[in-house]
Parts: sequence; structure tokens; C-alpha cells
Amino acid sequence: MQNPNESRPYFGGQERDYTEGGPFGRPVRPYETMGLGAVPGASPPSQSSEPRGPVFRDRRHAGQILAERLARYRDRDDVLVLGLPRGGVPVAYEVAKALKASLDVFVVRKLGVPGHEELAMGAVASGDLQVLNDDVVKALEIPEEIIEAAARRQLDELRRQQDAYRGDRPPPNVDWRTVILVDDGLATGSSMRAAVAALKRQRPKRLVVAVPVGAKATCAELRDEVDEVVCVATPADFLAVGFWYENFSPTSDDEVRYLLSDLEIGDTKRATGRDASNNTATKHNQGHRNSSHKENGHGPGC
Repeated sequence: MQNPNESRPYFGGQERDYTEGGPFGRPVRPYETMGLGAVPGASPPSQSSEPRGPVFRDRRHAGQILAERLARYRDRDDVLVLGLPRGGVPVAYEVAKALKASLDVFVVRKLGVPGHEELAMGAVASGDLQVLNDDVVKALEIPEEIIEAAARRQLDELRRQQDAYRGDRPPPNVDWRTVILVDDGLATGSSMRAAVAALKRQRPKRLVVAVPVGAKATCAELRDEVDEVVCVATPADFLAVGFWYENFSPTSDDEVRYLLSDLEIGDTKRATGRDASNNTATKHNQGHRNSSHKENGHGPGC
């Protein structure tokens, strides 16, 4: 076993433990104490009677269940569903289709600590917004040039994704609309918080975060930042987003493009989707449950 003191990210000054807080608000143990596949801030093991295995067949199934919790937003002209790519888009597709709402994509990229990318030191979002986790940055004494280099890399990928998914279409107008922001799950919530911060600047009438599964603490903390949080399952022994899916295989750019094109994207009043299940579901949703406990999509469910 590797010596824990050799695996701790270190950028200068005295080595120390740290706590993730600020805009991210999650307590974090040093990376080397998390255990294989653990998520920063995950709940400790308990003797809960809650489900201890997969709840959803795949992301499309999760979206169908999530849509039932959002039924009060059905048939409303002001509702816009935004999926966080890549993994949040199949979930958002099913939500938008059930609600007869417009579907679009909102791109967010996590800034991982070099060498320990699972730990977020910040994120960038559509509109070139950058949100930093000040507590992690200060505690690890991460130099500004490292943050800037990571931000440049992720902004390049963010712009690539926006071009790939949106093409020449302008971004959606969220001013005074009810926006439902969807991902495949919430662990630390770093990417979701970056998306929330960016969207708030555009003055939506109401901002709703909706996910199939999430860590209890993260879902609770987000309620202070948005108008509503809808989370189908908040297991006591959270572990990771992918643990609660039978099939958590990566979502491809092609699938994101197809699902976005299958509904009327952007500022249209109604979504009129064909059922894509005969196409992308067969192609992309086969395979066994991915046991990787990373946060997916942008890079699974942050």
C-alpha cells in the first residue's frame, strides 16, 4: 500500500489537511483517505435499510423517473430543460420529452487538482465563467499559473463541446424563464454549482436543480443556492453516482447531438420529440454497469 504521505497533492508551503467549502460547500477528507472509488464528502457506511444497489437501469430510465417528480412543470411555455453534458443530457432528454418542454445543453468543465483530478479546485461554465474552490486552492497553496493552465485546457474543451453540440445555434435565452438544470447525479456538486452561478447571472425567473440521485449533504446545500432541488434518491451510503445505475457507460458526443436534435432545441415553446430509444438506446445503452466511481458526464456527476 502506498504511503499516504506520498500521495497527497502538494504545491508548496507546509503539508496539511484541507476542507472544501466556499461556493462548493462540501467537507473533504485528504484524497488518500477516501478509499477506492470513494467520492469526496461521501457519507460513511451505515446500517441503513435503504437500497444498497442500482436504482436505475440507465440514464434514460432515470430521466423518466425524475420527470414524474417534475410533473407540475408540464405544458408550460416558460420551462426550459438544460442538461449538463455529457451524462446529464440523456436524463434531461426524458425530462423535456415528458414535460413537453424545450431542451438545450449547458456546458460545464471541472478543474481538477493536478494528479488528483477527482478533487475539484474549481470549474468553468458556458459564458467563460470561472468558479474557484478557494478553500482547496488556499489549503494546497496551488499556484495561480497552475489554475490558469487548467482553466485554459478546460475552456478549450468547453468551447469544443459547445460547437459540437450547438453548432451555429445561439445559446438559449433564460431571462425570466423557469430553468430546470439536469445532471445524472450529484456527488460533490462542483460542476452543478458552476452552472448555477453562471445561470444566475442571466436572471431566470426560477432555477430548479433536478437529478436522479445525489449525496444528501450536497442536495441539502444546493437548496440554499437555487429555488428548488429535486433529487429522486439520496442514499445514506452514497459512494458514487455510477453505483446507483446498472448501466453507467459513458455518453458519447454523437448521442448528445442526436438527443438534442430529436427535440426542438433552444427557445421553441414545445418539445416534440420522436422516441429515440430504437436508435441511441440500443447503440449507447448496452453493456454492463460501469463500476468506475468517477463523476460522469463532464466527467461523471460532479
